[in-house]
Amino acid sequence: MTTPRVHIATDHAGMELSAHLVNHLTAKGYEVVDHGPKEYDALDDYPSFCINAGVAVVADQQAGVHALGIVLGGSGNGEQIAANKVKGVRAALAWNLSTAKLAREHNDANVVAVGGRQHTVEEATELIEAFLQEPFSNDERHVRRIGKIAAYETTGEIVE
Repeated sequence: MTTPRVHIATDHAGMELSAHLVNHLTAKGYEVVDHGPKEYDALDDYPSFCINAGVAVVADQQAGVHALGIVLGGSGNGEQIAANKVKGVRAALAWNLSTAKLAREHNDANVVAVGGRQHTVEEATELIEAFLQEPFSNDERHVRRIGKIAAYETTGEIVE
């Protein structure tokens, strides 16, 4: 598997972790695209940063580029919700190695959300690396389920 392009975004609570991850992942050979913010503002509005990262992941994937995303915040919850509003994004909140790996293996998640206030830098880095390195299983049941989610996202109809 090729190394994915990584789109990253954060809110003010994740800025230190984001800066660490940009440097760490770049040193490991990832192409990292930082969607901001560029400077600390305790009153920032994270949705635009996370939505921009999600839009970029989907655009890359539609263009045939292997891309994944990372959204960070204090808890990661709001950032995950924002990213999931982008059509084609499947953002998963990872809080341990199992959830980080299963997000990719079973759900083919293309964005991971991590709470910077919930983990040490080392723990968060381990979660991110696990997510980025785990392949999708392509198991028929998972493909089928993801297809039903995508059908609802596209048509608004629930497929039984």
